[in-house]
Amino acid sequence: MSTRRSPGLKLPHFDLVDLRLFLNIAESNSLTRGAAGSCLSLSAASSRIKSLEQNLGSQLLLRGKSGVTLTPSGQALLYHARLIVRQLDRLAGDLHEFAQGIRGQVRLFANTTATTEFLPSALGAFLAANPAVTVDLQETLSHEIVRAVSEGMADIGIVAGSVRTAGLQALPYHRDRLVLAVPVDHPLAAASKVDFLDTLAEEHVGLNGASAIHAFLNSAVGAAGQRLHMRIEVGSFEAMCRMIGARVGIGVLPESAARRHRRSESIRIVPLSNDWAVRDLKIIVRDLDALPGFARKLVDALVAGSGTGHRRSARRS
Repeated sequence: MSTRRSPGLKLPHFDLVDLRLFLNIAESNSLTRGAAGSCLSLSAASSRIKSLEQNLGSQLLLRGKSGVTLTPSGQALLYHARLIVRQLDRLAGDLHEFAQGIRGQVRLFANTTATTEFLPSALGAFLAANPAVTVDLQETLSHEIVRAVSEGMADIGIVAGSVRTAGLQALPYHRDRLVLAVPVDHPLAAASKVDFLDTLAEEHVGLNGASAIHAFLNSAVGAAGQRLHMRIEVGSFEAMCRMIGARVGIGVLPESAARRHRRSESIRIVPLSNDWAVRDLKIIVRDLDALPGFARKLVDALVAGSGTGHRRSARRS
């Protein structure tokens, strides 16, 4: 099959600034926020999008009171624009050692446990060794991370549990165990293990509603047709343990965090009997070899720090 284009076919001209602007608008669902993300005025951004639509001969955005939505043509452009920008980032990474001033950014999406328990020290060491690289770290739910990596919104994802990662490459990372923390004199303090659903009559202490672990627990409760009684929401696992030690309620958190604070905050750790309490964390990417050089270095650093083996052991789900 011939790949030569017809002599009468005129290909549109693409401007990199326009593509990045379009990505910012599409991913924020807002012309105003997209313009700000591209350091453009609203009028300049609107003019560029209008010119891009005229150049392509197709409307890309539908503007409404609640923001913008993509037309089918816009969805197609979004997919290809992400591929183009990702390849340009890879080019910048591969040329980094030879071109001063080129900086690389890695978009990393991770669940709550990875974000709070494993990534701080790993990213600290990596960023210290790679001063020209920045990391955009976002905490979200595992199924949303899979979608973000699949659609090119994230370069690297860290997911937990049995979430489906079909079509992506996955590497083992850490094992995450969720436990119940209770005050030292609580009736459950002496239990050898407990089913999470048996704790729902109690008042709970948890992370705020924006955290992935908050949404995960509410999902588990909702699937059982019950409700989680949240007495107070806080911003960190340390604050959770302090509240639990002060007898405000009980709470579910990673075992590593609970062990780190149990002595100072007077709490007891009770294992959960639920299957979902033990989760294997995985690093996921679309294609290791297609990542920019600096992003591949971050994958190597994360895998090396987890002690699970070399990144080339990655398998495609």
